[in-house]
Amino acid sequence: MSKFKSILVSALVTAFLHNALMAQQKPHYTQYVLNNYILNPALSGIENYTDIKISHRHQWAGLTDAPVTTYLSIQGPLGKKDYKTNPSSFAMPGENPRGRNYWKDYEPSKPHHGVGMQLIDDRTGPLGNFSIYGTYAYHIGINATTNLSAGIGIGMSKFSVNASKLNFGPTNPIDPAVYGSGVLGKSRLDMNIGLWLYSSDFFAGLSAMQLIPSKIDFSNNIVKLTEGKKVPHLFASAGYRFLLNEDINVLPSVMIKYVQPLPLQAEVNVKFQYQDLVWAGASYRYKYGFAAMLGVNVLNSFNMSYSYDYSTTRLNTISSGTHEIMLGFIIGNKYSADTCPRNVW
Repeated sequence: MSKFKSILVSALVTAFLHNALMAQQKPHYTQYVLNNYILNPALSGIENYTDIKISHRHQWAGLTDAPVTTYLSIQGPLGKKDYKTNPSSFAMPGENPRGRNYWKDYEPSKPHHGVGMQLIDDRTGPLGNFSIYGTYAYHIGINATTNLSAGIGIGMSKFSVNASKLNFGPTNPIDPAVYGSGVLGKSRLDMNIGLWLYSSDFFAGLSAMQLIPSKIDFSNNIVKLTEGKKVPHLFASAGYRFLLNEDINVLPSVMIKYVQPLPLQAEVNVKFQYQDLVWAGASYRYKYGFAAMLGVNVLNSFNMSYSYDYSTTRLNTISSGTHEIMLGFIIGNKYSADTCPRNVW
């Protein structure tokens, strides 16, 4: 690795240890629009089936010790009466299964519960953040076409640092005691909450993550590295679906994130879906860069997608971009017209 890269990596890790512990601590997801559940527990049980998502994100590829995030999410309904009792529940030959006939028969959900689980492993060099949550949501129809759900996620989160991996070069030596300290960190109780308003042609949500305040103290009886605290992460998102023509659905959306003391972070997205088979999309994150996304639905039980981020910052000169892949598995889907979600598209 070049001297410049070494200096940058050292600066990134040092900044995180001494400053970012008071700022953004949750990972970013380019494909959150495909799985808003990972940011909002109110989506637990939103569909008629059990939805499983596996995602792996390699940020700033080519840069040593850059962030890598992997997660598994599982969520599904409890006590939900299936509302699909009309012919559009099944695919008709020669007709777009996501065309006008499908959406005109949309009905709100009957009151029901949803449960789920999230496992998230986020690593940046010697730093780690592993979280596990159980989630619950309750869904009701509030008028003839609109639903509202409220959810909560409770679990454990562990911030850690592998002291043996700390290396800032010969000009910034680390006390030998640090190298023998192993992995430092403690598990803490954590909680997330959210609201989700949705219908056949729009969604809007609010969520707050990491709500239980606690100190982050990488220390033991030998050495104390640094100390910070967990801060809440607030998310607001909204999207609208419309038919460009009988075969193509379009979904523009926006997300705004706030993490004190950082300024507001905004991201806009657009997704084009051809029938119920393939889709492509793009996004722009303010003062960071662009992303392109592509996905395919296979029958009514499996889907996969890929995204690539291009940064317009100086990071682009030392990395080859950010890659993110997601695999989805659908369990208990009985309807051939539902090869992709009905409520979150």
